[in-house]
Formats: sequence, C-alpha cells, structure tokens
Amino acid sequence: MSDVKEFQHTIGKEVSYSDIGLHSGKDVLMTVKPAAPNTGIVFVRTDLEGRPEIKACPENVSSTVKATTLSANGAEVFTVEHLMAALSMMAIDNIIIEMSSPEPPVTDGSAKVFCEILEEAGIVEQDAERKIYALDRTFSVYDGDRYIIVHPYDGFRVSFTSINDHPLLGTQYFDILLDKENFKKEIMPARTVAFTHELEMLRKLGLGLGGSLENCVVFDKDKILSVQRFDNELIRHKILDCIGDLYLLGPIKAHVVAVKTGHAFNANIAKQVQEYRKNK
Repeated sequence: MSDVKEFQHTIGKEVSYSDIGLHSGKDVLMTVKPAAPNTGIVFVRTDLEGRPEIKACPENVSSTVKATTLSANGAEVFTVEHLMAALSMMAIDNIIIEMSSPEPPVTDGSAKVFCEILEEAGIVEQDAERKIYALDRTFSVYDGDRYIIVHPYDGFRVSFTSINDHPLLGTQYFDILLDKENFKKEIMPARTVAFTHELEMLRKLGLGLGGSLENCVVFDKDKILSVQRFDNELIRHKILDCIGDLYLLGPIKAHVVAVKTGHAFNANIAKQVQEYRKNK
C-alpha cells in the first residue's frame, strides 16, 4: 500500500433507520449525522436525559458478553460491532450516531444494511489528514489454545481459524486482505451464528431477543435451520466482528492472526495497542 496522504471522511447527510435490536429486541430509531474532522465515532442516547455521548474507543469497552458494549457518561450502547465494521471498511472517521435505545438495529444480522445506509448518506472527504496507525511491534493475547496476535503489516489483513465441535462446522480457516471491495464481497453479508441449545440460556440472560432465522444462521444439533449465504458464514462473520471491534482504534495497518477468539480477545488487544500508542 502506498504512502499517499489520505484524508478523513464523514457522511454527506442525515439518514435514519428503524428496527429492533438483536439482543434486546427493543425498537430503535438510529439516525446517522455528519461530524466535523477529528470528532471520531460518537454514539448519542437520545432516549436518556441529557442525551449522553459515548465515544467509540477501546477505553469505553465495558462488556464483551456475546457482543461489544461501550459505556460512558452513565450510558451504554451494545452490539456495536457490525456497524463499526461497516464504518471501518467504508472509511468513515467522523460520525454522530443517535439511537433511541441502547442497541443499533439488527438489520439482517450482517454489515450489509449499514454499508447501504452510509452509501445513501454519501461519503464526503474532509480537509484533515487521516491518521492511520501502522503497528511497529507485535501484540498478543493467549488463553490456552485460543489466541489473537497483531503484527506490523503494510495493509490490513485478517487470518482467522475457528474450531467448533458442531458436525456441520468443524475447523474453518479464512484469510483476507481487506479493502472496501473485498469486504463487501466476502465479509459484509455474513450473519451472526446461533445454536438452538444456547437459545434458552441466552433468553435467561435477556439476550438474543431480536434474533430470527433470517438475521442469524441457526444451527440445530445436526442441521442448519437457516439458509446460509456462504458455506463458511460463521468464520466470515467472526472476521466481521474482529474488524468492527478493532475499529475502536481507528484505521490501522496490521495483520491479525486469530484462533478460536471473539469479542473479549478483540477488546483486550485493542486496549493493549491503545495503551502502547498513548504512552509512546
């Protein structure tokens, strides 16, 4: 990739979209609005007194149970990773995201609708240089046979291995050099995966209340209840989540190598990189 100077981007106009949340099942009206250079990605809870703002950054990650939760100013937003992945790959640096509920719309369970919303709003170049952080050392998180490593790399690449004991899943591996075109073709449409044996537990936790056979790929003990978009939709969605979680750092140049990981590993490594970047 070249060292040509890149500029920050926002959107051209306000666009709204309403749906329910994947985990909360609550109605939400989301409105995306243009923002000035160096604003970053800011969520606003319009349903709460004082309209508290929550900036998308590693320091604000407060939970990684089944989704990424951001908290600040006495408010939270959760399951932000699909929207964050769309913002990452559409190169949106500055945006205000107003939400009337704590969770963005589930849409179809992927990043596709979010990319379409951003394209409808129009992507506008701004008069400020884009700060792309090129890693100059390796970071890692290990937990038994699960790990995530990010290496210096001239570009943005993810190599992911998933190992699942479901007979229709097993071991999946996917490696992708990411740009907007590759993302839209290979990763953007991939939906989250759910298992029927987990549904009762999720319901008890108050999670998965907005899930369906359309916005999730649901696996029974020996069959798939949904129509898959890819025969390896699970690992593609894992990469989608990883892209979204790491965009809490803003744009980066790195090669991400992940084995059997999820939101907790992504948040941990993002916090490591942020701490190092700040101290340096």
